[in-house]
Amino acid sequence: MNNYNWEDKTIIIAEDIETSKQYFSAALRRTNIKILWARTGLEAIEINKQNEIDLILMDLDLPVMNGLIAAKLIRETHPDLPIIAQTAHVQNTDNAESNNAGCNAFLTKPIALNVLLSTLARYL
Repeated sequence: MNNYNWEDKTIIIAEDIETSKQYFSAALRRTNIKILWARTGLEAIEINKQNEIDLILMDLDLPVMNGLIAAKLIRETHPDLPIIAQTAHVQNTDNAESNNAGCNAFLTKPIALNVLLSTLARYL
């Protein structure tokens, strides 16, 4: 954990499940990264418009607007912003669909701490 100091970075975690939010908070606490939370894809879009964001960790299965649609819309205005798709409900087509939506990587839950940190490090 000492190798990851992202105090100058801000990310959006788009996640509607409370236990997942608690996991990400605990997993990233020592990195000093600033986390902005979105419960829906629409919230992720709005938060991204109002802040300088370094990365988005986007759940694909969100209410109001799912993560795929939100990623596509964000990608239109922020072509270089890293978007990491994540989901617990893996379908055969999810990885391809997330790539088509403009996501840079695809993670399946539960996400191991080392996988989470190494993926974020790759894009931050």
